Amino acid sequence: MSPEIRSRIAILQQKAIDGTLTLEEMREGVQLMRADRVAGASASDSSRRAKAKAVIKSADEMLDGLGGI
Repeated sequence: MSPEIRSRIAILQQKAIDGTLTLEEMREGVQLMRADRVAGASASDSSRRAKAKAVIKSADEMLDGLGGI
């Protein structure tokens, strides 16, 4: 992760602690944190879905659910 991305995540974390984080900033933070894990997540995602008894929603589907907040 680049220093710029780490810095932005730190700023968003502080905003979350302060209670001033907007929904858009929350989405940005999630996307930044997931950016470096895409390859690993896709490989393990298939494995988890095969083992899970219930269908696991993707992170994008769960984020869409936050739109009503």
